[in-house]
Amino acid sequence: MLRKSLPLISTALLYTLFYFVSSLKFDVQLQAKAIPFDFLLQLAFSYILFALSKRLWIFLIIQTLIMGILYVGNAIKISFFGGPIMPDDVYALRSLLLILEGWRFFAAAIPLAAIASLLLFNFSMRHWSAYLACTIAILLGITVVYKPASILNPLDKYTGTSVWDQRSNYLWHGATVYTLQEGTRYFALADVSPDQDQVQIAAEKLLSRMPKSADIAKPFTPRNIHLVLLESFWDPNELKKAKYTPNPLSPEFRKLWKSADYSHAMPPVFGGYTANSEFEVLCGFPVVKDNVKFERQLLNSVPCLPHILADKGYRTVASHPNVPVFWNRVNVYRNIGFQTYWSIKDFVQDDMNREFMADSTLYRQVTEKISGSLANKQPILDYIVTYFGHWNYPLGANRASKVTSASSVEEVTSYANTVYYKSRELMAFIDDMRKRDPDSIIAVFGDHLPFLGEHFAGYVDSGVLASERGKFTPAMFRLYVSTPIIIIDGKRGPLKVGSMPLYEVPKLLLNLLNFNEPTIMDYTAAPPDVRVRPLPGLHFNVLKNNKIEVCKEPPYDNTCQNSTRWLNDVNVVSNDLFIGRQFSRPKQVTEISKELSMQTPVTPPVTPLVQP
Repeated sequence: MLRKSLPLISTALLYTLFYFVSSLKFDVQLQAKAIPFDFLLQLAFSYILFALSKRLWIFLIIQTLIMGILYVGNAIKISFFGGPIMPDDVYALRSLLLILEGWRFFAAAIPLAAIASLLLFNFSMRHWSAYLACTIAILLGITVVYKPASILNPLDKYTGTSVWDQRSNYLWHGATVYTLQEGTRYFALADVSPDQDQVQIAAEKLLSRMPKSADIAKPFTPRNIHLVLLESFWDPNELKKAKYTPNPLSPEFRKLWKSADYSHAMPPVFGGYTANSEFEVLCGFPVVKDNVKFERQLLNSVPCLPHILADKGYRTVASHPNVPVFWNRVNVYRNIGFQTYWSIKDFVQDDMNREFMADSTLYRQVTEKISGSLANKQPILDYIVTYFGHWNYPLGANRASKVTSASSVEEVTSYANTVYYKSRELMAFIDDMRKRDPDSIIAVFGDHLPFLGEHFAGYVDSGVLASERGKFTPAMFRLYVSTPIIIIDGKRGPLKVGSMPLYEVPKLLLNLLNFNEPTIMDYTAAPPDVRVRPLPGLHFNVLKNNKIEVCKEPPYDNTCQNSTRWLNDVNVVSNDLFIGRQFSRPKQVTEISKELSMQTPVTPPVTPLVQP
């Protein structure tokens, strides 16, 4: 009798334990209404696991680990990023393990390895209950994958759902119900390759919105492009209550930024997922879901910015001092047209902030590597992804802390010191490149805002963000995804681009080159008088009068209806181009020759952009 009641006792004890850990340690408290159904579902899962187990003590370990991931793991992610674990996070797990160092790596890897090994070791089919449990588990899995609506529709009807506020979904449903519900939704709403008729209709509607120019087209004028993604780069002076001493941003950077009228990029992410900002700035399509586009959503060879320029005789180079396979960059960079990819092994690690290479040495070494192209007047797309600036913002021994603040949130001060050095090293690079290559286009931008404490603590202190995304005002949504951007048009100087979604950048760069052929970026010309920034589950519009209009759930007003229809059409064309049969691929943009090989640098060997 005691043996049969063990799952009930253990589930009750662990549920209570993790509930209090989540509430007291991470301030993530499930709603009381959610607990009965969530507990019963977790109990059912526990009995299935129990029926398939040989040894009770191993069952208890596995149950503890799984419930810990569900209830504490979700609480940790909510406190860091504002939302719970999503199904696509499974695909990001490999990249997470690649960047974790020391105890953090083992803290993440050991529970996963323990669950897998213990499940195999403890699996048993010695009793009729094991066959019943196995049948239920297999049937549930088949239903989730092939008939998800039969599970999802009743759950949505009973528990409700918010398409834009996953934090609330988690709190009102509980970890187990939430995981089943969103896991099922993942399969129900999975992106698929659209058919030719769908693509043709969407493409025609998008192209019909393109502004028609009466100007005489100027001839294509190749110029070098230096495109720099700045890790977690943001203006910390927005935090008024931090009372920084001295000002973290370089005075020279602030002066240059002022000449651009303090223009802002609007990236698709907050606090991480740099690859999604890369996708937008290189391919010109918005990210609309909470997944990493580089991991599973860029399967085809696509005429993104590097592809287009390589086809015009450019040398296309990507530089990022990280492990080459992180975020699937080796395959993606090849698919979008980069001929050369320099990763961490291609650089001398002579100036490091813990595992993060300093921007100054990255800029210097890249400049040395491309000096031949600059000297030979070969046009080049020089794309640099910086690494210094990652949480938790360490400084090397040769970089003393210069900035103090009044904030009690540790990251508020450590991040400001990172920006102190990052902005000054950036300005040294910009000044040097403007002298070396005065006619070039130099574009620099932040990929996302920094993590500044659990539940946006550093931002909350100064009142610029609320502690939950569900409480954001329109102005908060804008700040949530606004980072500095400066685009220098050669000798003409910085452009005033206002608040620009990152996916609009590649089209602007091509315009500066007088590139007049059709491109995939033509599809994402925004509706007139509005700029659209999609976020998972919602989008907001920046209107011509600079007003922010947030579009969450129907019923929508006219502007939100128009932008929603536009986003739906963009999503159809995006799926066709990146994972589909490419019916919408512009015919005038020719495929880069398959014989186009990676350029072999004289300096250290490069990470090859070919399949091993």
